[in-house]
Amino acid sequence: MAKETSMSKEMGMSREMSMNGRGGHLYMQTNEVKNAIIHYHRSANGTLTEVERVATGGTGSGTFKPISGQESAPNSFEGASSVILSPDRSFLFATNGGDNSVSSFAVGDQGTLRLIDTKPTGNAVEGKSGTAKSLAYSPSKGMLYVVHSFGPDHIRLMSVSSEGKLAPRMERYTANTPEKPHRVPTMGVLSPDEKFFLVGTTFDLPIAISGTYPDGSPILWVPGPDGKPRSVASNAPDPDGIVVFRVNANGTLSDPSFQDGGGGSPFYIAFLHNRPDTFIIGYAVGDGVSMGHIDEDGRIGVSKVVPIDTRRGAIAELCWLSVSPDDRLLYATVFGYSDVTTFLIDGPEIRVAKDPACPEVEGDGTFRGLCGDVSSGPSDNWVSPDGAFLYQIYGNASKLVGYATKPDGSLEEVTSIAIPYNSPEGLAGF
Repeated sequence: MAKETSMSKEMGMSREMSMNGRGGHLYMQTNEVKNAIIHYHRSANGTLTEVERVATGGTGSGTFKPISGQESAPNSFEGASSVILSPDRSFLFATNGGDNSVSSFAVGDQGTLRLIDTKPTGNAVEGKSGTAKSLAYSPSKGMLYVVHSFGPDHIRLMSVSSEGKLAPRMERYTANTPEKPHRVPTMGVLSPDEKFFLVGTTFDLPIAISGTYPDGSPILWVPGPDGKPRSVASNAPDPDGIVVFRVNANGTLSDPSFQDGGGGSPFYIAFLHNRPDTFIIGYAVGDGVSMGHIDEDGRIGVSKVVPIDTRRGAIAELCWLSVSPDDRLLYATVFGYSDVTTFLIDGPEIRVAKDPACPEVEGDGTFRGLCGDVSSGPSDNWVSPDGAFLYQIYGNASKLVGYATKPDGSLEEVTSIAIPYNSPEGLAGF
């Protein structure tokens, strides 16, 4: 009998859990100044119940948003994957953006967490907060890759022992180019074969530097080297928005290759489950998604962007993605519009399935996206291993909402639970 893949095992375990009425587990970090991981039990019908809050031993940014300098706003770091699980679900890792540290936890049989270690990434904190925000873990190398919003040392490494202990390393890598010394990467992801480390980006110049107009709206165009107006967004138009590193045998990274991300601000990179050379990109400024491929030499090719409806205003900030286990549906969080759009993945093509897929979730009216709309600041999302439920953070609404997924791509709310205001980020589970 053919050996089961890890994905099929996971889906089988998830089905068994649902049949037994036990559901599963979901984890989110509060990103409060005293940071903690909230552990939820996920029932077979998708509802959530808080089980525990476990301190990380590190600090978050609280409601402060280092990227823009705002005292209180959702999506503090313009990032993703701040909470991840090891593939065997033995460990959970989380960033602490406030003090630039990472925490590791042991995951118990019932999903309970036990703090193992908290170590600094090696990047000093400048100003009110650090910016450690995205993690990727290589089990074959025992290496953790930590992405920071601000450089020049955007990427730091940590060795992970078999017991989950963390050891910061001296290596450091940048997403900057000589002409762009203030770039803001969003997240890092390993290719499924762990041969390449891909980094998405959003700004060539952050709003904390470009500034705001008197009405508080961000300055998105600045004078370029030739004196002409230039967008602060990455890959708009310079074709260098995705940074690819080859992973060496010892887990360190090679020199970066700056490649065309296909559209403005290639924020999120999500590899498909069953096609290891294929990934989807979500564009914060490009207002859509595209399909990409990576070859054995680390060269990427990206298809045309499939847009969402932007009649409400351009720069919708489509930023976070989740792919269904069968690679059929793509769930895209639209930060500026306070909702989710779904896409159908059909072989080499992507098309819109439902736009929007769910009703807009209202915030408290204090925050606006780059398009100018009042937004509830939805950020990280996560789809259950059986594909039956999608969970979405709405930071400015202080809600974590769960939806039942439908075959046509629509989403039906099944649960909503109160979370801290503006600061929460990162979702992982099983």
